[in-house]
Amino acid sequence: MIEPRSRCRAANPFDLGNEAGYRRWRHWKLALQPRQLQDLFVDVRDPHDLSAGERSALQACIARAGVAIYRSRVVDDDPDLPRRLGAQLGLHRLDANWLAQEDGVSRITVSGASDGHGFIPYTNHPIGWHTDGYYHPQRRRIRGMVLHCVRPAASGGENALLDHELAYIALRDRSPRLVQALMEPDAMTIPERRGEDGVARPAQGGPVFSIDDDGCLHMRYTARTRSIAWKDDEVTAAAVAMLRDVMKQSPAVWRVRLQPGMGMVGHNVLHERSAFTDDPRSPRLLLRARFLDRVQPPTEASWRNG
Repeated sequence: MIEPRSRCRAANPFDLGNEAGYRRWRHWKLALQPRQLQDLFVDVRDPHDLSAGERSALQACIARAGVAIYRSRVVDDDPDLPRRLGAQLGLHRLDANWLAQEDGVSRITVSGASDGHGFIPYTNHPIGWHTDGYYHPQRRRIRGMVLHCVRPAASGGENALLDHELAYIALRDRSPRLVQALMEPDAMTIPERRGEDGVARPAQGGPVFSIDDDGCLHMRYTARTRSIAWKDDEVTAAAVAMLRDVMKQSPAVWRVRLQPGMGMVGHNVLHERSAFTDDPRSPRLLLRARFLDRVQPPTEASWRNG
């Protein structure tokens, strides 16, 4: 068996020239993937202060599935919670984007355009498949995240999750040539975004699939059809179409509607959100922290025991 601490480094399975290593990793990954949504749930007493067993359970779930869904009774509007939970799992380098609060944690709730947001996460509209920070440069890749529910919407607001490693497997099994197209450095470009004072964000190109310095797989993707430029060739177009088909048909897509005290923590997996309707007296509120780190893998002992 390939231990989670070393599985990315030794004979890298994401190297398209390493078919034997890929087959071994693929066998490990598929053997341990969740079979039902319940397999992603981990009950914790207090996300601020995990027990050793709770921490190991979260790490083991994330090693298998890319993400874990924790359940707790902590329903306070506490922006410190995502940061403290993340730190216990090895997430320390917070990505303090300009829409976050001063503490680096974003309050995901419906906002009026007058407050300067005007971005779809701050509306009640659906959000298509994406990974967070797909518009960031390589030095600011988002590798880990925490999303904690303070209040759900009155209806809707369901999240869908798909482990990006399973998306990679589905695509590589069909055609390594298409995976190679999505690993090209100019596969996907997000054009510049201009503000009132000029360029607010420069154009950002890069691959969809790439291998981090630690040997682990990273994915940047968005299903948006406007303000995006895909490499203009047949193989890239075919790869993008097949990837969309994978996300539409994969049996490994998990759908969950977070309740107060629940949250998601893990790697930067593919996710989407359905539209929702708010209760004006108690609008939907989630706290989000994004990190440049990956969740630390479980120790070998806790992995075997789990």
